[in-house]
This record gives sequence, C-alpha cells and structure tokens, in this order.
Amino acid sequence: MSAPFKPGQTAVITGAALGIGRAAAHMLAQLGLRVVMVDRARAPLHEAASTVAAVIGAHNILTSETDVTDAAAMSALAVEVERRFGAPTLLMNNAATRVGGSVAAPMADWRSAFEVNFWGVINGVNAFLPMMAAAPDPSFIVNVGSKQGITNPPGNAAYNAAKAALRFYTESLQHDLRVRPACRVTAHLLVPGWTTTGTNAHKPGAWLPEQVVERMFERLSAGSFYIVCPDNEVSETMDRQRILWAATDITDDRPALSRWHGGYDDEFRAFEL
Repeated sequence: MSAPFKPGQTAVITGAALGIGRAAAHMLAQLGLRVVMVDRARAPLHEAASTVAAVIGAHNILTSETDVTDAAAMSALAVEVERRFGAPTLLMNNAATRVGGSVAAPMADWRSAFEVNFWGVINGVNAFLPMMAAAPDPSFIVNVGSKQGITNPPGNAAYNAAKAALRFYTESLQHDLRVRPACRVTAHLLVPGWTTTGTNAHKPGAWLPEQVVERMFERLSAGSFYIVCPDNEVSETMDRQRILWAATDITDDRPALSRWHGGYDDEFRAFEL
C-alpha cells in the first residue's frame, strides 16, 4: 500500500465512525499514525475507535463528538489536538450529509446540506491549517467531494450544489497554498464513486471504503489534486466521458443537464468513446 505517511504522524478525520472515514482511520493506524476520530454519532464512533485502538493503542487515538458545523468547537478541537499530538500531517474533511432533494426541498434541508458539506469543511480548514502551515513537514488536506458536485444529476439539488461549492473552494484553496512562499501543505479533492457507506449492505457494483482509501493514498503519493475513483460499474473512461459531456453543455450551447434532458442519448453514447 503506497502512502505518503510515516509512523508517528497524526491524522484528523471527520465523519470517522462509518464508511470511508472509518476505513481511513483503520488503515492509517496500520501505517503507524496517531488518529483523531471525529463524529457526532457516539455509539458508532466509539465502536470504530475500539477497532482502531486494537491496531495502534488507545493512547494514540483521540475521539471527539465535535460538530463540524460549529466553528468555535472545531477551533477548540484543533487546540486539543495540537496539545496532545502536535500538528496533523493529514486533515481529512469527510463528514457529510445526504439530506436534500429537488430544488423545492425544504429550506432546512438546503441549510443542513451546506452547513455540513460546505461550511463544515471550511471550519476544519480554518481550525487546522495555521498549525499545519507552520509545521516543517509536508502535510495534506483532503476534502471529500462527490461526482454529483461535478456532473449534477437531477434529483438532489441541495447536496449537488453543496458538493459543487466544495469542489470550487478546494480548487481555490490549493491554488492559494501553491503560491504561498515555502508552504508545504497541499489540498486535494477526493471524489468517490459508488461506495458502500454507513450501515448499507455491500452490493457487487460498489467499491468498499478500503478501496477508496487505497486510491486516495496512491494518488496522494503521486501528487494528484483530483482523486476521482471508479467503481465496479463505472470505469475511469466512463467518468471522463460524463465529466467532459457536462462541461461541453456550456461550450456547445446545449440545454443544462442535457445528459438527462432527452434528445441527446445517441450523441452522448458516441461522445469520446
């Protein structure tokens, strides 16, 4: 398993109780990293932490039920992490909610989608980036996006919009870090494909969370910004086709979301194959 991390370093993971976050915590512990596991789901968090403790020891784990939407609480968590473990080498902003629906979804759902999926990430970056930037070693910020924030399939407008905003924020963040003199922090956008998460039963077409984390480690080692994951049904070629088609809706003056609009099925099937 190729990974740009060393034993004794520290990783902070939000949404660490289940799915990709839990897999990342366990696999980082296997590499010898200390792990800070953040999640509001108390019972799953502590159950996940017990499995990680079996790998790295309880003294190398910090669990926190901090709400990522609370900027002051995230700042307080950063102070505690620095006091106990020092600056993290990896900040993985993975906490998310899929609440939402059509453009007519209740305003509470829109606010929740943005509070967790967008502002929660900014709170994490604002809390931890200063100490990471001041540390002498290279470090990584990984924000977990979604293909829905790139291709915008109809039906979940609030979630898609929040993940699209996160994509643009992360692109801007990496540009800002890249032009800072002597900065050794890099930002990356992890874009999972269909992945078995939460307590869902695994289906053959999906990737396991461990496969997503392995891809993340591999592409971080290679220096990639966009870490787009395929799955067992959607290949990298298919992802490329879908992403390019969405972009050419603009350049070719097609209707918005033409892939789902009707009347373009033949053109899409022939596009870039």
